[in-house]
Amino acid sequence: MPPTPASTALALGAGRWNTFPATGTTLTARDFFTATEPLLQGIIDDNALTSADGEVLEEQIRATLALGTRETSLPLTVSPDSALATRELGAQAETIGRELASWATSTLERLLTDRIPLPAGPLVVRSHCYGHLLTPAAADLLLGRRGGPVTMQLYNEWVHQIVLLRDALLPFTNWQDVPLLITPTGLRHTEPARDAFLTELLVRQIRHTSIVGFARHVVTGALGPEGYGFESGGAAVLPAVLGRPPLTAPRHLLSWRADAAAEDTVTYVAEVQDYYAAPRTLVEDLPPASAVPGPLSARTVIGPVAEGTRTACVEVTHDGITVQVDLGQALRGHRFARRPDPVAGDTHSEAAPRTADVWSALRAPGLVWTQAGDVTLDATGQDDLVVLALLGRLYPENVTLRPAGHFADNFADRSAGRTSPDRTGPSRLVTLVGTPQGH
Repeated sequence: MPPTPASTALALGAGRWNTFPATGTTLTARDFFTATEPLLQGIIDDNALTSADGEVLEEQIRATLALGTRETSLPLTVSPDSALATRELGAQAETIGRELASWATSTLERLLTDRIPLPAGPLVVRSHCYGHLLTPAAADLLLGRRGGPVTMQLYNEWVHQIVLLRDALLPFTNWQDVPLLITPTGLRHTEPARDAFLTELLVRQIRHTSIVGFARHVVTGALGPEGYGFESGGAAVLPAVLGRPPLTAPRHLLSWRADAAAEDTVTYVAEVQDYYAAPRTLVEDLPPASAVPGPLSARTVIGPVAEGTRTACVEVTHDGITVQVDLGQALRGHRFARRPDPVAGDTHSEAAPRTADVWSALRAPGLVWTQAGDVTLDATGQDDLVVLALLGRLYPENVTLRPAGHFADNFADRSAGRTSPDRTGPSRLVTLVGTPQGH
């Protein structure tokens, strides 16, 4: 979606640091960053900064946007033991933060010699303190020496807008493409939704629906029903695995996709909210595995809108027979599935002796599971969307995704599962994906 043009009748300077229209607009990260540059110009002008001073501010924004620093604006601890969503969002924070800091470096260097005109006069913006901790050098520059209240408040506003920008982009893999809703106060309208999002991220295992809800707010300015994705204003925001290999795709992040057919704001929801209550089929009740029937074809099909929500399914076809698997359950299965961990010593070993037929599993009613020992389903050579549909047909607890030829049967992997000695819980359903060996 192209940005709404900003009005040229609004002059920069005095109390105005942007020319956003009163009704709001949409801007990508780069365009919004550019729109904050008058604040930096005001800091330079008010404090008569030099190149050496610019280096102090560059160091400050790097420390603010980094994780693990004294000055960090996101006190998120990420370790190999952290929840998967925490690790993915933490990596996003580091990647986006580094890029925004590099933009700040080049912008400060440019504004020192090629200033932005402020026709309404020197910039004076009232900005509350948001608790962003300064480095000692930045505190000395902005509060002492030539600095003062005006310089400090201009910097408060700029750094807070950049932090809000970083946080608004966390859910998106293609964050530079996302059109964010911008109001006359920049991104400050996202603060309540951001506070709820970050609180959940920092104090508990964040839910996928919370990530989607926050993404929806920063794009549309409104919350809505809980779901696994949404569409609005010519775009759809859905889990990033769609269009990517399930074995390597992010589990919890989203991708923004232009979609001319998406006009109204609609939330994508799963057909069955509580998968525990879904009917189940035992693997041992399926026909035995036979020769692979060849590649299956698959496509996504969306359902009608009902009260602001819709469902979608993956439609898989073979030899004139079509089955449908709920997309919401397929994405849930992808989030839950275990994957090999090379760091933990995931090495080649034997596959489970019992096998099940992929096409039979896809055609089974309800969710497929077993309590009688590990089972292998060989989906090598199948399309990524077919694999995703298979994950939507398997009971999502104790499903493992593995590349063909690299089945691991080590203690670390078994201990991660929930197979119980008395067989009251599900055994592993191991899905092999990728190109078969020898091809």
